[in-house]
Amino acid sequence: WRNPFINAHAAFAEGVGEILTPVNPPEKWYLVAHPGVSIPTPVIFKDPQLPRNTPKRSIDTLLKCEFSNDCEVIARKRFREVDAALSWLLEYAPSRLTGTGACVFAEFDTESCARQVLEQAPEWLNAFVAKGVNLSPLHRELL
Repeated sequence: WRNPFINAHAAFAEGVGEILTPVNPPEKWYLVAHPGVSIPTPVIFKDPQLPRNTPKRSIDTLLKCEFSNDCEVIARKRFREVDAALSWLLEYAPSRLTGTGACVFAEFDTESCARQVLEQAPEWLNAFVAKGVNLSPLHRELL
């Protein structure tokens, strides 16, 4: 088992996060928003409406195409704050739920685009802009 924080490289997690495969996605800018609600993971996984038969796709396939999060439909249905945050963010860019939530995010090509959307965030939404990196800046300094 390899810890992504120790290995300092972007990784795709499978299983319950214990299977890590290094990846090199484009280093985009992200607007990450927390809608002010916590979502216990068991609430999502125990929901009878959560699909249990989604076909497994390779990492290469996932990195090349738009993909969805089966947990998102459940989180939006059960937590109106998540639904409101995603509805707002989707007005500006393709957006998704992080894992089982509660944070949501949108991907941007430039920092300025992400910041323009951030400036319009509703007051109830705690949000920030961050750059995705494939190699930890700290690790890069130590090399």
